[in-house]
Amino acid sequence: RGPAGHTYSCTAHGVAGLIVSHVARVVAAPGHVVTWQVTEPAAHLSLQLRIPLCAGWGDNVRVSNRSTHLWPWSFFLGKMGFREAVAAGDVDLPQVREELEAQLSCFRELMGRAPTHVDGHQHVHVLPGVCQVFAEALQAYGVRFTRLPLERGVGGCTWLEAPARAFACAVERDARAAVGPFSRHGLRWTDAFVGLSTCGRHMSAHRVSGALARVLEGTLAGHTLTAELMAHPGYPSVPPTGGCGEGPDAFSCSWERLHELRVLTAPTLRTRLAQDGVQLCALDDLDSKRPGEEVPCEATLEPFLEPSLL
Repeated sequence: RGPAGHTYSCTAHGVAGLIVSHVARVVAAPGHVVTWQVTEPAAHLSLQLRIPLCAGWGDNVRVSNRSTHLWPWSFFLGKMGFREAVAAGDVDLPQVREELEAQLSCFRELMGRAPTHVDGHQHVHVLPGVCQVFAEALQAYGVRFTRLPLERGVGGCTWLEAPARAFACAVERDARAAVGPFSRHGLRWTDAFVGLSTCGRHMSAHRVSGALARVLEGTLAGHTLTAELMAHPGYPSVPPTGGCGEGPDAFSCSWERLHELRVLTAPTLRTRLAQDGVQLCALDDLDSKRPGEEVPCEATLEPFLEPSLL
């Protein structure tokens, strides 16, 4: 069982925490939201330090006054604003694809290659309709991996506040529906996902270990599976610097990102994972797993509807 530790950042303080986590060998696949403020310096750092930077779908790169996914002042609608607009049918999906392609082109121009892994900030890539154009764009750009944020049993995590648990369950429902479009366009993802129940203040070595056990429950002994652990290590941002154009959000400015950084870099978590037989791996390791190899048992595949071919 190997969690591909994965995190994103859209601030300089977040990039610093990301680098610390990667060097400490607790985050194997750092990512970065493609924003106009810190994308270029983050790309330069990743090249100098040989960090395998991935792409997160973030702030707008291509701006149109008629873009239905932007506010009139040319910033994205936000975590809930975009969801509400999609649900109301107010978002023009071809415009969403145009924006995503612009960001993929920006990443390729900065890094000299396409990203190995792309998903959406706040999991917007699994929203109905959006998941289809997202999968089409990734296939066109040769991107093979994405995130399927379907965390088994997250609805029963009573330590989550009611709004956080409701959001996690909504993300899980959308992810379940996105399996079809993702599969049809050749996208791949890990066998399991963890992170909605261990975000921010809720992260601890005990909960990470427990979450991995929960999502992999029922697997056959001797089968090697992969699980993505979503994390957000970083240092608190200082407004107005950072964010996706309108300054950092409350989570970015809070102590919770620093808390995650400390949990991830403390020896307790690494010791606990080693005791559980967990090995940290990167996307390159997943790429070496041939389609159809070591297919998980039915109990593991049930929440995903169909297998992920890693």
